[in-house]
Amino acid sequence: MFKSVEEVQQRFREARYIATRRIATVVYLAERMGRPILIEGPAGVGKTEMAKVLAEVTGRRLIRLQCYEGLDEGKALYEWKYAKQLLYTQLLKERIGELIEDTHSLPEAVAKIAGQDDAFFSYRFLSPRPLLSAIQADDEVVLLVDEIDKAEPEFEAFLLEVLSDFQVSVPELGTITAKHIPLVVLTSNNARELSDGLKRRCLHLFIDFPAPRDELEILRLKVPEISERLAQAVVTAVQRIRVMELRKPPSVSESLDWARSLVILNAETLDPAVVESTLTMLVKYEKDMERVKGALDRVLADLN
Repeated sequence: MFKSVEEVQQRFREARYIATRRIATVVYLAERMGRPILIEGPAGVGKTEMAKVLAEVTGRRLIRLQCYEGLDEGKALYEWKYAKQLLYTQLLKERIGELIEDTHSLPEAVAKIAGQDDAFFSYRFLSPRPLLSAIQADDEVVLLVDEIDKAEPEFEAFLLEVLSDFQVSVPELGTITAKHIPLVVLTSNNARELSDGLKRRCLHLFIDFPAPRDELEILRLKVPEISERLAQAVVTAVQRIRVMELRKPPSVSESLDWARSLVILNAETLDPAVVESTLTMLVKYEKDMERVKGALDRVLADLN
């Protein structure tokens, strides 16, 4: 698929994603070794986007499992279409009567009906969830397990088992084994510590807030209409704000939103009035806002 680390970087860039040498190396090795990628880091630094771009540049379909508190294996694997099963039961009521008319006891009737399980527990009544969809896929796919840290440790343990064998057991149908091993990307915002077992199974990648040079390159790529002078000022201001003691430092996606809003407003420089009126694009909590406003003169010093 990828012939070199440099090709990964090039193809990602063509898809408008700046992959550092470290990111490109992990992607290249994961594809060659058939290993999942576990991406950790702050929210908004491009973890989920990386999986989407990986699917795009490899021509694979993206299947996404969004994790949340209370997610269990049933919700991640499959569910039966009970309403459809009931409808078929009603439609076939007469045939069921014919099936048991020669039985002489309730246990005998139940046994005879039980022998018809295949008619009602088959793939036509099975609704695959993301994990089973990835395993059943006839083509090669990218499986994104997003925000695995939001799921309970019990689900993480189950997922680890699935990732080890790429097969699942459906009691009514038997074991289903993957036709093609998917490229798996897991993301975590570090809401809780993940198990050593999961980390051992995956190639680990930590994506932090980008260095000024990298963020400037991202800004030029994603907001090409911004002037060079304003782009430099935005990156410098964002970098200065991130080192403050904030509840939520500005993410890359928020710095891009801020840059786009400044372009829309035809701003040429970061003067205090423009910055204060657009700061909500960058800072999301009131106490953070107060802290940034209090340091605005220092933040903007020598930017323009």
